[in-house]
Amino acid sequence: MPPDRSTNVQHAIIRTTNVVKTFELGSHTLEVLKGISLTIAAGRYVSIMGPSGSGKSTLFNMIGGLDKPTSGKVFIDEVDIAQLDAYELAWLRCRKIGYIFQTFNLIPVMTALENVTLPMIFAGTGNDEAIERGMILLKTVGLADRFNHKPSELSGGQQQRVAVARALANGPAIILADEPTGNLDLTTGEEIINLLKQMSEERKVTIISATHDFKMLNVSDEVIWIRDGLIDKIEQRDELRISVGTIE
Repeated sequence: MPPDRSTNVQHAIIRTTNVVKTFELGSHTLEVLKGISLTIAAGRYVSIMGPSGSGKSTLFNMIGGLDKPTSGKVFIDEVDIAQLDAYELAWLRCRKIGYIFQTFNLIPVMTALENVTLPMIFAGTGNDEAIERGMILLKTVGLADRFNHKPSELSGGQQQRVAVARALANGPAIILADEPTGNLDLTTGEEIINLLKQMSEERKVTIISATHDFKMLNVSDEVIWIRDGLIDKIEQRDELRISVGTIE
């Protein structure tokens, strides 16, 4: 069994134990994750990085309860999510985790405010309260004046800001961001990164991002490097050696 690559923390919001994920491709079995054991502390900004095909997106999906491991365990606040039924897992995702995607995933026919309040409605929040909270969140991400605009009337950066507000809708403990700057230009991507960092600091939310974007290193408390389905190394912020235009 691979060693536990955990950091010494008091409160683990995410914990995985020897997570293996395989896919059947005809007569061939593809092992994407080969035994991942790690711990992520509450309130941390963590980036999962690695080359294409390394397994980082698969690990991201395991952590977010979007897929289940072939073997091993994933715990969210010490709850083994493999033991949850479909209803319990949906409840956990709705109230505990906020998701941000590379392609924004906003509903085209809905306004910015309607997109932000939708998770609240699913969680049983009353309409008036949802609207009030939604406007506060849009103001937080700098889009209160665009509340009545549909995604097609917003820039890419504005759409991603709406997605950030939507991810915060139910006051989650965890935000999972899958390549959140992948469809944005350099300047806009940096704005979104800084916004996520601000949300992490102000709301004490744990942010976990699967990314190729090295600008994430500037705001990450911890970087988990994945290679060939295994953890290559875990670096804390003060261990990262960054200079202009380079990363070691």
